[in-house]
Amino acid sequence: MTTPTLQVTGLSAGYGKLTVLRDANVTVEPGSVVALLGPNGAGKSTLIAAIGGLLTPTSGSVRLGETDITKHRPATRAAAGICLIPEGRGIFPGLSVRENLLLAVDGSLRDQYALALETFPEIGRRMDAKAGSLSGGQQQMVALARAFLPRSSVIVLDEVSMGLAPLVIDQIFDALGVLRDSGKSILLVEQYVGRALTSADVVHLIDRGQVSGPIDPSSLDEDELMSRYLGIDIGTDLEESTAEENV
Repeated sequence: MTTPTLQVTGLSAGYGKLTVLRDANVTVEPGSVVALLGPNGAGKSTLIAAIGGLLTPTSGSVRLGETDITKHRPATRAAAGICLIPEGRGIFPGLSVRENLLLAVDGSLRDQYALALETFPEIGRRMDAKAGSLSGGQQQMVALARAFLPRSSVIVLDEVSMGLAPLVIDQIFDALGVLRDSGKSILLVEQYVGRALTSADVVHLIDRGQVSGPIDPSSLDEDELMSRYLGIDIGTDLEESTAEENV
């Protein structure tokens, strides 16, 4: 039996006396993509924070391979193989692209990031530019470049496509395919349901802090999921979202 890359078991977490996540179970197998879908406020970011070590769970466990990392610090988890790409880029805008990348490596930048720079040639041409001067898509590429580091075994992405133009989203999801083909495991929180269903091997649904699944994505109807579960009216909300993106 293959040991899961990441296994979340019975995880509960919250803020102060408020419990947000209740008894969550999620398994990410080696080389697989798992999508976590749910409405705003359902507990997705809380689960991501607990996996990354940014939030201490009240119960349950997080295992990376055969190691229980529930009580490990975020830096220890990162060194062990968890790469957390948070919502909102997660870069240092005042540092150059080169300096942002160097923060996560021990050794030659070119050797460590060879596949990332091949996948995102734009950032290879902007190494000395301030990261904050790049476009939103290029900034996300800088953030996602850390996922290509050899030490990263499981990539945890929180709304990686948020605020990006459609062509850039295509590049980002192509990059996720490259990561998967290289043997990485991916846990993806994503607002674009269609993208998530197409990319994922397994889907978990989360609502009011409770996680259901695993579910075969081919068994889910995208329109029904968006309208009934995520509360999105296909004919109205998506048109408004697209209009906002193009402003």
